[in-house]
Amino acid sequence: MQTITGDDQGALAKVAARVCLAVGILFGLSTPPVWSSEPVFVDVAVDTGIDFTHFNGMTGNFTIAEITGQGCGLFDFDNDGDLDVYLVQGQLLGEKMTQAVFPWPEKQPPMDRLYRNDLKVKPDGTRELKFTDVTPKSGIKADGYGMGVATGDYDNDGFVDLYITNLESNQLYHNNGDGTFSDVTAAAGADDPRWSTCAAFFDYDRDGDLDLFVSNYVDFETAPTRECYANSSARDFCGPSAYNPVPDRLLRNRGNGTFEDVTMAAGIHKAFGSGFSVVAADLNRDGWIDLYVANDGNPNQLWINNGDGTFGNEALWAGAAINAMGAAEASMGADADDFDGDGDDDIFITHIMEETNTLYVNDGTGLFEDRTAATGLASISIGKTGFGTGWFDYDNDGWLDLLVLNGEVRTIPERARAGDAYPLGQPNHLLQNLGGRKFKVTPNAGESFKLIEVSRGAAFGDIDNDGDTDVLAANNNGPTRLLINQIGNTANWMGLRLVAENAKRDALGARLEVIRTDGRSLWRRVRSDGSFCSARDPRVILGLGSDEKVKSIQVSWPDGTSESWPAPPINRYSTLRQGTAPKEKE
Repeated sequence: MQTITGDDQGALAKVAARVCLAVGILFGLSTPPVWSSEPVFVDVAVDTGIDFTHFNGMTGNFTIAEITGQGCGLFDFDNDGDLDVYLVQGQLLGEKMTQAVFPWPEKQPPMDRLYRNDLKVKPDGTRELKFTDVTPKSGIKADGYGMGVATGDYDNDGFVDLYITNLESNQLYHNNGDGTFSDVTAAAGADDPRWSTCAAFFDYDRDGDLDLFVSNYVDFETAPTRECYANSSARDFCGPSAYNPVPDRLLRNRGNGTFEDVTMAAGIHKAFGSGFSVVAADLNRDGWIDLYVANDGNPNQLWINNGDGTFGNEALWAGAAINAMGAAEASMGADADDFDGDGDDDIFITHIMEETNTLYVNDGTGLFEDRTAATGLASISIGKTGFGTGWFDYDNDGWLDLLVLNGEVRTIPERARAGDAYPLGQPNHLLQNLGGRKFKVTPNAGESFKLIEVSRGAAFGDIDNDGDTDVLAANNNGPTRLLINQIGNTANWMGLRLVAENAKRDALGARLEVIRTDGRSLWRRVRSDGSFCSARDPRVILGLGSDEKVKSIQVSWPDGTSESWPAPPINRYSTLRQGTAPKEKE
C-alpha cells in the first residue's frame, strides 16, 4: 500500500503555484511551479501491489515479435469510480522453456493480468493506493502472445469490455458486471487470426453502438525463418520489410452483441502496410469520426469517413502519409489532440532512432503540415526509438504536453559491448508544451525517466482521482511502471465524464469545448485509444491553471447533436449525460 498526499499541498504552495502558472500563461510559456523541486512523476508500482514483469520469450533467434509488444490498459471494470489496470503478457517463442534467454517471471502463470484498484481517500484528502491481482477470479485467460488491449462497452450495458490483440488469434472479453469476464470472441465474430497490434472502439456509423478497428502488422511465422544482419555483419532483429504486410480489419457492431466484417464494403482493404497504432477522431471536423493508422515503414493512412459507411484514404493528399522530406517512416505510436489550442486535432507519431518523431499540425480542415523541426521536436527525438506516446496536460496549465516512451528495436552496439543481455534500452522523455509553439524536455520528470529500459505501451488516466493525469508504462521484458503525478493538481482543473444517450457507457468520440472566463477555449475529445497498443481513461481532465471558474461547456456528441451546459464546479469530477442539458429559456 502506498500513501499519497495529492489534495493537501498547503495553502501557500497552492497560491505560489497558481501565480507561477498565471505568469507563464500570460507570456505563453507555462512551466511547472518554480517553488517546488518535487519530481513530476513517482513510480509506485511495486509499493502499490503491481508486481508484473513482462516476458518476451526470447530464444536467441532474433525473432521480430520479441521486440514489438506490448501495451497496457487503464479502465474501470467494476464501476467503483477508480481506474483498474490491465497488463499484456508474452509467451515463449520456441518449443521448450529451456531455450529462453531470460527466465519466466516467478509467481506468475503465463498470461495477462488484471489488477483491481482499491483506492481509499481519507477525510483529510490523503490517498491510499493499492492494487489487487484479481485475474484468477475474473475468468480472463489471455494466454496468447499478447500485443495490445482496447477498451469499450460494445453492448451498452454500462460495463467496459476488453479486446485483446495477439500474435495469433485475438480475444473479446465481455464484462459480466459482477467482477468476471466471458470470452465471447467466437460468438461475437470478433476474432482475427493474423498478427494484430493495436485496436480501437469507435462509432463510425453514428448508430449508438461501438464498432471496432483492428490494426494488423505482417504475415509472420513463429519459426525463425528470416535472418537479418546489422552493418557490423552481426545477426540482428529484422524489420517489417522482411515480411509481407497484411490488411487491417473493420468490424461493424450489429447492436445485438455481434460484429460484421465490413473491411471490404467500407473500402478499408484498399490500402494497408505493417499497421501499428490507430487513432479515431474527427480530423476534418465534418461530424464523422475518421481513422488515422500509423504504419511501420510504409506510408500512413488517413481514412476519412464519408458518412455513408465508406472511407477514403486521403493521407497523401492531406499531407499526413509521409514526412516533410517525402519519406515514409517507421511509425510506432500515435496520438491526436489539440496541442496548439485552435480547435482541431493535431497528430504526433513516434519513429526509430535514425529518424525524428513527427508532428502533423492540422489546419482545421483535415490538411496537415509537418511542423516537427519548428516546434523543437526533431532535435529532441533524434537518436531515440519511440513507441508509447500521448498528449496530456501534466501540469494542468491548459496546454497539452507529450510523453514519449523509448526503446530500440535493433542492437545498440555500445550496450552490447558493455555486456547488456538485452541491449535495446533507452531513457524516456516528458516534453513540456510552451504555449502551443515549442516543446522542451522537462528536467524534473522523475527518477524513472533516468532508467535505461525497453519501453513500449503507455496508458494515461487519473489513477488516484486527485485531478491530474498519471501514466501506466509497459516495459518489454521488464517491470511495469506506475507513474503517479505529483504536481498537476496544484493548479486548478475540471474533470468530466461524458455519457452517451440511451446507453450507460462513455461517449467515445464526443468533443467538448470549454469556454474560459477570458473568452479563450479548450477543446478535448472523449477517447480510450491512441499511444501504442494501449487503452486510456476516457474521462477528460481540463487544466485551468489559475482560473477559478469557466463560462460554459459545449458538447458535440458522436451522433451529430450538440448541447450546452453551465459551468460545473472546478477541482472535482462531474458527469454530463447526453440529452440532460438545461433547456434555454425562451
